[in-house]
Amino acid sequence: MIGAGVMSRCGAGRPLVVICQHRLLHYRLPLFNKLRQACAVRGIDLRLVHGQASPREKIKNDEGQLDWADVVVNRWLAVGPVDLLWQPLPQALRRADLTLLMQENRILSNYWVWLTSWRCPGLLAFWGHGRNFQSAAPRGLRERWKAWWLLRADWWFTYTQGTRRYIAGQGFDIERITSLDNAVDDSGFLRDLSSVTDAQLEAARGNLGIGAGAQVAIFCGSLYAEKRIALLLASADLLRTRLADFHLLVLGDGPDAGLVKAALPDRPWLHWLGQRRGPEKALYYRCASVMLNPGLVGLHVVDAFVAQTPLVTQASAAHSPEYDYLVDGENGLSVAADSAASYAEAVATIFTQPGLLATMQAHCARDAGRYTLERMVQNFADGIVACLDRHGRLPASATGGSQPIYPS
Repeated sequence: MIGAGVMSRCGAGRPLVVICQHRLLHYRLPLFNKLRQACAVRGIDLRLVHGQASPREKIKNDEGQLDWADVVVNRWLAVGPVDLLWQPLPQALRRADLTLLMQENRILSNYWVWLTSWRCPGLLAFWGHGRNFQSAAPRGLRERWKAWWLLRADWWFTYTQGTRRYIAGQGFDIERITSLDNAVDDSGFLRDLSSVTDAQLEAARGNLGIGAGAQVAIFCGSLYAEKRIALLLASADLLRTRLADFHLLVLGDGPDAGLVKAALPDRPWLHWLGQRRGPEKALYYRCASVMLNPGLVGLHVVDAFVAQTPLVTQASAAHSPEYDYLVDGENGLSVAADSAASYAEAVATIFTQPGLLATMQAHCARDAGRYTLERMVQNFADGIVACLDRHGRLPASATGGSQPIYPS
């Protein structure tokens, strides 16, 4: 640990907390704005440091801006498929009471922050997964190094309860781990869903040749290998054989879009709609009852909850931490077998049992209220307070986590 047992603060006045991000993702802007407000309410100054995407990441065009953030110039070095990063930390922020780093092996500057922490005994926290959920070599050198490195902090902020249990299982004190319940701001998506009119819904279905009472599923996300697009299409063929009025809407784009395009000519019930956002995305979600995603499940599971389209996946896929949110048989299904036939049979079970679908939709609505940005912000702010308080760095004037700024 870096600052364990250190009772004197490096700075004067309100505690200073610094979060480092290698680049600022656009969907994180609401999080950091709200977290800054939540920290201020608790008597804490929050600063955000970020740089820029690597040359390979720039094509994603997924960065945002905050006028109050500290922007630094990243230095990148491509070594094979890995982009190594050196991200400077502004001199004025090196005496923070708590510094949060993304726990990624490739961020070389993290090791320097750790090695030079003796200059000012501030606290060090990690934010991340603790392991690479998509690693092709989970017992390899990189993952063993990451497991060793995850113990070198005073506190952990994890994405989900599952990652919290994993890190505790590696020997880290579970009392010093905060689960954020990772989420995004879905309030706009909810508004868009609510604003879809019956006339718009009827017109959209008519334009796609979807008749009244048809059984419609949706896939929404990037199209790449880990999403198992080939299996998705094979399962859809089986579903169409089982359910004469089955339709599949595919929203998204990516390297495996060609698989979908190649399947279109002789499948009038298959509809590739490309990338859709905002009201258009909500409209097509409203057309569907179930979300199909046999491959990797990530944060989009929250969209499934908000839209009340139970998600069906395969348990064996290389899922991201948010897979923890899916409760098999309640808010979706996680199919144990890897075959297209087993997957299609599970989906058909939902479509052919209206009572089961209604129950799952109710559970989706329940969990949409749990995995919200507001709760994530509250968990984050309360974890910061707990960390500072445990190490004697929280002045008596600071507001603790017992007075949340958001309703529970």
